[in-house]
Amino acid sequence: MKKSIWILLAMVLVSSCGQKKEHNTKAPTRVKTQVVSPGMVDNAQTYVGIVEEREATAVSFTGMGVVKRMLVSEGQAVSRGQLIAEMDDTQARNLLVGAEASMIQANDALERYKMLHDNWSLPEVQWVEVQSKVAQAKSQLEVAKKNLADCRLTAPVGGIIGKKLVGAGETALPSQAVVSILDISAVKVKVSVPEAEISSIHANTPTSIKVEAIDGSYQGGRIEKGVEADALTHTYDIRINVANSGRKLLPGMVASVRFISEGSQAIGSRMIPVTSVQKRADGSLFVWTVDQKKTAHRTTVTIGQTQGNYILVIDGVGIGDRIVTEGYQKLSEGTNVVY
Repeated sequence: MKKSIWILLAMVLVSSCGQKKEHNTKAPTRVKTQVVSPGMVDNAQTYVGIVEEREATAVSFTGMGVVKRMLVSEGQAVSRGQLIAEMDDTQARNLLVGAEASMIQANDALERYKMLHDNWSLPEVQWVEVQSKVAQAKSQLEVAKKNLADCRLTAPVGGIIGKKLVGAGETALPSQAVVSILDISAVKVKVSVPEAEISSIHANTPTSIKVEAIDGSYQGGRIEKGVEADALTHTYDIRINVANSGRKLLPGMVASVRFISEGSQAIGSRMIPVTSVQKRADGSLFVWTVDQKKTAHRTTVTIGQTQGNYILVIDGVGIGDRIVTEGYQKLSEGTNVVY
């Protein structure tokens, strides 16, 4: 009997230990990795740029008045001809009614005097005067119609509403911007380049652009070079045209810009980021590699010349191996990772 009890207790303990071990299984450590591959490495410096819209259009009323309605919000996509805002049109409508009455009166006078003119009973001077009054009334009517139409503000171009500068209930002044419409179907990345380096950049210099905010990489297009240097920093502004079909790039985003200079060359050897190389206490160098089972291992490497942010690996890892580039501080030999 006692022997059976001891056997039962042993089974319970073994089962509990197994459940505890399973419960305490450590979750994989999240890291960033990169596959070792040959690539192009240039010696140029990385610049910080700012994304700008391709074109900005300030939209305003032509007259003064109180804004009755604002029909758009910041960030909204608008098409050409879409109604943006309306101004109180009470005065404009009253002026139109008066202009229409003047037009009717002038036409009536024209008809009356025409009979006299046809019968040679009206001096030519008075006939010309009547015709002039009709022309004036017609001109005033057209102006009144335009004033009424101008109480409705429509988008002259399609794009994205950048800033809304006037709200409902506020008084808009002539030529005061109510909203700005941004064309971001393509964008420009503005970079300030020191005067000593501007001569090496041309309209068709290849560029590589990375925007961390959206984790996107882009190839730059044609470059527009400024011709006037900043008086304080002695830098020139250049703008790189970048396609933005998905409209993910937004004005104000920070970009990392790298120019691929003429002296750049394709490196067929193994290149890895400098920051991924670690040093042991004995001075030997290693990187963290990840095998097919997503397990991290310290791998001793022999390195060569540094080129930009990359370093040449002579021995230790091969093309196609996966190395850890970020998050290695949390690793130990055999750690399971996720990337």
